Amino acid sequence: MTYSRNRYDQDFKKNAVRLSFNSSKPVKIIASELGVPESALYRWRKLYTEDGKQTPLASLEAENRALKRALKRENAELALERDMFKKSRCLLCQSPEVTPSDKYAFMLRETSVSVVRWARLLDVSTSGYYAWRRALPKRNAKERQYRQRIKHFFDQGQGTYGPKRICGLLRKNGNKASYHRVARLMADGGLYSTLRCRHPKSLTDSRLARQGDYPNLVKHQSFKPFEALSSDITQTTTSEGKAYICQIRDLNSNLVLAHQISNHMDTDLVLATLKQAHQRWALPETCIFHSDRGSQYTAKAVTKLVNQYHWQRSFSALGKPGDNAWSESFFAIMKKELIYQIQFKDINDLRAQVFAYIETFYNRVRVQARLDYLAPVAWLSLYDQASQKVA
Repeated sequence: MTYSRNRYDQDFKKNAVRLSFNSSKPVKIIASELGVPESALYRWRKLYTEDGKQTPLASLEAENRALKRALKRENAELALERDMFKKSRCLLCQSPEVTPSDKYAFMLRETSVSVVRWARLLDVSTSGYYAWRRALPKRNAKERQYRQRIKHFFDQGQGTYGPKRICGLLRKNGNKASYHRVARLMADGGLYSTLRCRHPKSLTDSRLARQGDYPNLVKHQSFKPFEALSSDITQTTTSEGKAYICQIRDLNSNLVLAHQISNHMDTDLVLATLKQAHQRWALPETCIFHSDRGSQYTAKAVTKLVNQYHWQRSFSALGKPGDNAWSESFFAIMKKELIYQIQFKDINDLRAQVFAYIETFYNRVRVQARLDYLAPVAWLSLYDQASQKVA
């Protein structure tokens, strides 16, 4: 059995003091008979006189008790505000600026503190909070639909689209899109675009092409589809060893016209890619074929074949990979979205994967901002339709 501490009212204390003064018994005996501690009775004798009036000490003790209660309440308030600041630190330190909706959502989660206190600390109104909460079900439904649209475009891009590209697709389809909101929702949903940075060394040897006539016919120029082509070679690896990819790309539409893969980086690789592009596409005789000054592109056999097609030759300046940014950009994209994501078993596996990436995804599905968020094939189709109407 447990015992709780006795609490004595004021009348009991006054009567106990009067009894201790009027009795001939010692204070210890009277305290024992009353069932109170001797120290408590002595303390009461200091607070009350024999007539039951309060002594000056009693008034002082009452003031002390009131002050302690006030200090206790104030400490509790300060402790609560401290905890509130700790909890809201993750919200108040966010960048960009926190919106009222962010604050209302935080208040809804943190129910250990009253709404009035949170509203005062976060500098928002309680009426605004309750209005926001009433509209929450409808807003959540819209948020789910918005997340589904983002997921749709992300899946459409096979996990390669980041917030910027998805913002463009949302706007193109009639939706409002904020970069920070789309980035936040993608992060919440675990939707991260593939990203891998590499710094490859130069593959081509241009030492034999340091002198001579190697004009750059595409610099600071604009072209119609198929009027100028860009080509380059990149290196990758399979489980069996190194492999080399050569591609030819249209400068205007970014369409990849042809590509070839070989175990050797030689002139034959460039010749095979040129022949494939010429056979597959009705390229005009006046088109420009641009590349770097690598020995594979300056070889006599390549020059002879290009002249046979009546194409014009164009070359990047020495040590200026940016002069061939079209091919450099394509390889950077393909490596990020395909090459660095897969360990290829052999060159045949590499050929199959690259073919599927270029022909079924890059040329026909993957949207590009500079093409008004269309894939190259779709953009060329609209271009042809517009050209026919003008004609």
